[in-house]
Amino acid sequence: RMTSHMTWIGYPSKNFSVISPEEIEAFIASQNIISRLMHCYIAFFAPTGLIAGIWILIIFVKNYLQYKVIENLDLLFLHFTISNIIMIFLSFTVITRPDYLKATHLACNVLSFFFNFSYFNSQYVLILILLILLLKRFPPRTALSQATQRPILCVGFVLIYAFCLSLTEAVLVGTDNYHLTTDCQLDPLFARPEYEIIKFTFGFGIPSFLQILCFTVLFAKEAPAEEPALQQHIRTYPAAYIISISIFICHLFYNVMILFRTTLKLQKSIGTPKNELVMNIAEIVLFCETCASLVFILCFHKPCK
Repeated sequence: RMTSHMTWIGYPSKNFSVISPEEIEAFIASQNIISRLMHCYIAFFAPTGLIAGIWILIIFVKNYLQYKVIENLDLLFLHFTISNIIMIFLSFTVITRPDYLKATHLACNVLSFFFNFSYFNSQYVLILILLILLLKRFPPRTALSQATQRPILCVGFVLIYAFCLSLTEAVLVGTDNYHLTTDCQLDPLFARPEYEIIKFTFGFGIPSFLQILCFTVLFAKEAPAEEPALQQHIRTYPAAYIISISIFICHLFYNVMILFRTTLKLQKSIGTPKNELVMNIAEIVLFCETCASLVFILCFHKPCK
């Protein structure tokens, strides 16, 4: 079994068995950086993201009560907002950094499940938003157009898909030693290497390919004559495109570090304090982007403006 030969896994900051004076200095420096980043995130980004998210919810609910109808695009942005708010609440697990949250293996797996559920949700709802914007610019006469006219069905499909992916990830985290206390991250260190591989593939690789495909069609294909110019189209729906670019950049950094952690596992290495530092930075950057996305919706999405 994979878990039987992964008992050596641990964080470099928790392993003082063989450590030189230079490594102690590197460890202290990395701990200071992680601590400052955590304080910056908790003090500025998390409250800003939550306030923006709550305002978006209030605006959408108020608009619905006033007009008794919600646009397809607004429904998807509402779903995206709820997913991101859940992720922000889960991100408060970094408040203990540079140390890690103490939790049982089971509790850590439950936190990881909800984190992955929100993470996959956000990724694929954004793809739906880009697809709807693409179909607004290039109106097709296909079943695809009819499907996007039923956003609740699309959201339901994304929820089921995200649930299945999150459940798969939970299985790969494992149920061994479920009652024992461990150092917990939302992407548990003690998960099998397949955990990170599936997360990279379905949480970044496929969504990024679909995003690039949407952008390629948007810029390469000529729109019908009656449609507005490309610049006008982008100015009409700036939030989706800004969020798409920011998510791609931040998630690229995060997922590269996730893959790097997998290579360490396969090499049976715990890595260095520098490796641990960069992984922590990548995680906090991911959470900062989650908050920034909500601010972008509040500032650039027309109903919110």
